[in-house]
Amino acid sequence: MTFRLLVLLLVFMLGCVCAAAQSEKQLLFNVAAKPSATPAASPDPSGNNKRTSEDDSGARADAAARSSQQFRLERMQLSGGAELLTIFARLDGVNSAGDNNAEVPLISVVRDTLSDSNSENDRLRYVWMLSYTRPNLMKRLASAIPFLYQHVGNQTKASNGSPKPIIDLANAHRQMWNRFLWMGVQNIVLDSYGLPIKASTRTYRRNAKDYRAGHVLQALSILDNYEHIRSHRREEGELLAFAPPQIDIESLGASTVVDDAPKPVVGAPAGFSPGEMLELRARLILSSKTFGGLLGPERFHSTVARRLISSIDTSGHNWELLRQRAETEGLYFEPLTMPDGQATHAIIWIAKSDLAAPPDRPFQARFLNIANPWKDQRLRNWNGFSRTVYFDRDNRRVDAANPDAHAVEMIPLALYGLDHPMIPALLIDFRNGLNPKKREMSRRFFSDVAKDALSLSSLGNFPYFVGRRAYEFVTGRRGMDVNQPTRLRSYSELKLLLSFNGSIEPKLREEIERRVQNVSVNPLNNDNETEVRLARQQYDALMNYARCDDGLPAKIDRDRRAEMMPLKHGKTGRFFLNLANVLSFGRYVHREDATAEMYSRLEVARRLEYHTNFLKQVARSSPQAEVAWDIGTVKQSLQFLVADGAGASGSTAKAAAAIFERTEDADAKQLCLDALSKINNRTARAELLGIYERESQAELRAQIGERLRKAIGSDPRIKPSETRTVLNQLGQP
Repeated sequence: MTFRLLVLLLVFMLGCVCAAAQSEKQLLFNVAAKPSATPAASPDPSGNNKRTSEDDSGARADAAARSSQQFRLERMQLSGGAELLTIFARLDGVNSAGDNNAEVPLISVVRDTLSDSNSENDRLRYVWMLSYTRPNLMKRLASAIPFLYQHVGNQTKASNGSPKPIIDLANAHRQMWNRFLWMGVQNIVLDSYGLPIKASTRTYRRNAKDYRAGHVLQALSILDNYEHIRSHRREEGELLAFAPPQIDIESLGASTVVDDAPKPVVGAPAGFSPGEMLELRARLILSSKTFGGLLGPERFHSTVARRLISSIDTSGHNWELLRQRAETEGLYFEPLTMPDGQATHAIIWIAKSDLAAPPDRPFQARFLNIANPWKDQRLRNWNGFSRTVYFDRDNRRVDAANPDAHAVEMIPLALYGLDHPMIPALLIDFRNGLNPKKREMSRRFFSDVAKDALSLSSLGNFPYFVGRRAYEFVTGRRGMDVNQPTRLRSYSELKLLLSFNGSIEPKLREEIERRVQNVSVNPLNNDNETEVRLARQQYDALMNYARCDDGLPAKIDRDRRAEMMPLKHGKTGRFFLNLANVLSFGRYVHREDATAEMYSRLEVARRLEYHTNFLKQVARSSPQAEVAWDIGTVKQSLQFLVADGAGASGSTAKAAAAIFERTEDADAKQLCLDALSKINNRTARAELLGIYERESQAELRAQIGERLRKAIGSDPRIKPSETRTVLNQLGQP
């Protein structure tokens, strides 16, 4: 038993899950104009804390202008026909703290180009969130201690070797199956060793999952800001492009490309095409879903759109809740925005002069979730951070040089996350550090006690299921800040905001960063300064790994040979080879020999996948293909199927048949029929037969009938039953 426990402990300590990424946002100080003569009065309704559409659009435009040089993109050519794209950000918050080299690498992505200039066969692969690193031994041990909801220090050095990618875009399904496999190991094997092993391993897996999720959320926030800012500066033609312009990769060399010019250079590719940026964001979002790895490109647009709409709606809803509550209580509301102008957080302030009145003013803590500031003697003798702002006689915010200006000392009360479901999430209480932490811990604590200590589950214990659902319904419906979804996203974005924003006072930034770490419930987390240092260390390690011929280029070559496996093996062979990969925890990967013929087939397979995805998008988007799409581009994809579509899937055949029904272009219709004849699988023949039955033109019906007869006569693999069915429906020629 002792030996088995030691082996399990060793496996557990070596099983790595990583995370970390960071950068941050921008601050728009928008203090509400509020009369200070009467303590009980609310802020002036005409004050600038009211958000109008003009103010909102103006704030976004100003933020975009200030951040026009916020990001740049570096491109590094790799030997073997690939490139490494890295997004750098100017971290003004870090620079204001005394770091003269505030530009930090944040995200790196590999694009496998197969050594040519044809973007149709390009494939994005690994994504590195450069502040996401393998935890050291001390942090792993701390993260396995049950009910330790505390930050335990920072990791001073990144792990040795190459950084670990946060996701492999080309093998999202493999990561999903590995997650299910570890879940089975946890429930079947580890849980059977008793409560200590069960609680420790579950706690470690939970912390590791949250650590990775926090960096995935940061990566998404960075990509959202990068794309939003860049979309304001690029030409309309680029917005409509499905892929970057074709260029001569050989002529680029190992160069650096800056992707922050007001207009793109003619002939130079964008850092990421709209389609690639969509794939990046969608795959990161889907990586948190249970079966997200099984979803294909057809779900990318809806996935990203839903997240953006939900984020905007939630932020706007919480903005109004918090602003109106602050006005009612006579407090000041200040929204904080990301570089793209999206408000994600807000600070509530109180004027020290208002505290001179008798402390009998009523206070409702609904949505604010802080103690009554009017009765707090500490605020009257406040020695923490405060800020001086100036108002004129009409209580409008002005500069100190204004002759009518009078100074008002402002004290911060609390900081909230706006992009949080149901209610504004209290992230920092400047008077009570335990207030937000106990709210963040509530859901986690109840879950750990039930699952790890009491071994209760919703599936196996009906009373627990009913009680839990009732409790979640009440707390969620009433918007109580207990048992709410985790503040992980809000805290992750707050760390980015602090790094991006150089206008926040250094003392206020230090105070916020310190309190963020105190609220953290995950021992694997690091503070901002540490994550910036880790990102630079890991970028250097990644560059060394990329320059070494037996490093990243060799890994990409192995990935290509593994990608060739479906081109050589049938369904049965692929099933057993994939099963071996899953059962070996990904250690065994079958790879083919990299011959010229296999590379040629791989290039055709990638282009076929590209055109298939495009035709599926055309087939789904509009009842009339010519209205929503350039019919010339659609014809090019159909022509590729006619030339090289023999190995296309049934879904490709359905897309071609759907386009046949949704276009009036005679050439496009003919190409659809030619593509279906070239594919010539069971689905393609069924689609041809369906078109034959629906078609009213005798000449076209005769042509389709002849195609079907030729198809079933030229393929000996077709079953006699299918042949009889087709001939019976076609009749005699």
